Amino acid sequence: MNLIEKIEAASVILKDIISETPLSLNFNISNEFSGNIFLKREDLQIVRSYKIRGAYNKMYSLTSNEKSKGVVCASAGNHAQGFAYACNLLNVFGSIYMPKTTPLQKIKQVELFGKNFIEIILIGDFFDDAYQQAMIDASENNKIFIHPFDDELVIAGQGTVAKELLSQSKNKIDYLFIPIGGGGLAAGVCSYFKKFSPETKLIGVEPLGAAAMKLSIQKNKNTPLDNIDKFVDGAAVKRVGEITFEICKNLLDDIILVPEGKVCTTILKLYNEEAMVVEPAGALTIAALDFYKEKLKGKEVVCIVSGSNNDILRTEEIKERSLLYEGLKHYFLIQFPQRPGALKDFVTHIIGEKDDITSFQFQKKNNREQGPALIGLELKNKNDLQPIFNKLNEMHFQYTYINDDINLYNQLIG
Repeated sequence: MNLIEKIEAASVILKDIISETPLSLNFNISNEFSGNIFLKREDLQIVRSYKIRGAYNKMYSLTSNEKSKGVVCASAGNHAQGFAYACNLLNVFGSIYMPKTTPLQKIKQVELFGKNFIEIILIGDFFDDAYQQAMIDASENNKIFIHPFDDELVIAGQGTVAKELLSQSKNKIDYLFIPIGGGGLAAGVCSYFKKFSPETKLIGVEPLGAAAMKLSIQKNKNTPLDNIDKFVDGAAVKRVGEITFEICKNLLDDIILVPEGKVCTTILKLYNEEAMVVEPAGALTIAALDFYKEKLKGKEVVCIVSGSNNDILRTEEIKERSLLYEGLKHYFLIQFPQRPGALKDFVTHIIGEKDDITSFQFQKKNNREQGPALIGLELKNKNDLQPIFNKLNEMHFQYTYINDDINLYNQLIG
C-alpha cells in the first residue's frame, strides 16, 4: 500500500479508538485576522494530543509474536501518552524512555494511561538522549521500537487528522498551518492534502529555537541541530525523521519559525480570551498567524492545535518569556549611590507612574560610595523603555542593561 492507502486503512483501525476532534471556527481570532480561522482541536483528543493516532496504528499492526516480546519508545511526553494508552488497550507491555526534563504533569499522565502495562525510564536532558537509550534496549532485548514520527504506519496514523479535517470542512481551505517537531504529523497531513486538496497552501510551523526541518530543507539534507531551546518540548528535536524530511521538503509550501516568547504570549492569550489550555507546541500554529497576517484576509484558514499537556508549574516561566518578548519586562544592574534617598530618586524621577518594580536585590556590604542593585521592571508600554534609558543617563546612573546580555541574564535571572 502507498501512504494514502495506509492513511485510509488507519482511519478504519482508529475509528472506535480515538475521538473525532472538533473543527471549530474561532470568532475572536477570525476577527483579528479578517478571515475565517478554524481550529482543529487535537488538544481535545483522548490523550490530549494527536499522538495516539500514530502509536496505536503502528502497534495494532504488530504480530502476536512481536507484541509478546514487548515494545519500547522514546518521547518528550505526548508520544509516550499515546504509546502508553495503546499498550493498555492492546495488553502489550511497553518501556518508555523520556528526558529527565519532561514536565511532571506529562509523566503522571503517561502513568495514568498506561497503568500496569508500562514502565518509565527517565534519562538525559533531550529527546535524542532518551531515543539512543531506547534503541539500545530494543536492539539488546529484541523489542519492537515504536518511533514517535519516522515510521510510515505512525505517519499514516497521524495523517488521519487530515482525512477527518477534510470531512468536517464545508469550504475550500486556503491555508493549513501544521506544527512540526520530528515531522510525523506534517508528513501525513501534507500527503493527504496534496492528494485531496492540492490547492491548499501547507504551512509548517517550528519553534525558532528548534528549527531542524527548516534548516534541513534549506540545506536539502537532513541536518541535525547542535543545540536547541527545549521550551516547546512537544516540538523540540535536534533531528527530524528521514522519511518525514523527504515528504515535507517536497510538499510543504513554507515553514514559519515562531520565537518561544511569541508562543508564550499566545498561550496566555488563549487561556485568558478563549479558556483554552494548550501546551507550547499546541500554540505554535496560532502564534504563526501573525507572521502571515496580510495573506489571511478573507481566507479559509485551519490551525492544527496539537496538544494541551501543559504543566501549571510552568506558568511563571511562560509569563516571563512572554513579557520579555513583548518588550515589557526589563532587568538592570544599577550602581546606586549609597546615601539616603537614592532609591526614592530612582522611583520618583526615572520609572513611570504605571510601571512596576517586580524585583529588587541590594545589600550594603561596605562603605563604598556606590553599590550594585539588581532591578526588574515591568512596563505598561514597551515604548516607555527609551525614556528610562534617557533619564538614567541624565541623572548619571551607571547601569548595565541585562536583557541584551543572554549570559548575564541566565546567570542572574534565568
